[in-house]
Amino acid sequence: MSNQVEEFNGYRQRMNEEILSADNKVIKRLFNLDTNTYADGALSSETKELMGLVASMVLRCDDCVKYHLGKCHEMGFSKDQIFEAFAVANIVGGTIVIPHLRRAVEYWNELEKS
Repeated sequence: MSNQVEEFNGYRQRMNEEILSADNKVIKRLFNLDTNTYADGALSSETKELMGLVASMVLRCDDCVKYHLGKCHEMGFSKDQIFEAFAVANIVGGTIVIPHLRRAVEYWNELEKS
């Protein structure tokens, strides 16, 4: 796994553990809602991950984009599928999303190396 991917995953895990150890009921419920939102339901978890990826790109959250790319990679999405999602995000979000697209492509490339 690349250093960029390891650093992101390690930081995310460490900070989530610290945040959840504070035992704040509202924050714990928010994390739980987030987890349950992406579970299979009327929509598959794969569809929901692509929706999360597109929304994250449009909202310009690079950490969220990395997280969803990691999940998409674990689920076995192809580069072509990811680029179609990128295309939707850029059409919806406009050209302001392009810098995030660049970072997303860089991160996807790192995931594919692992």
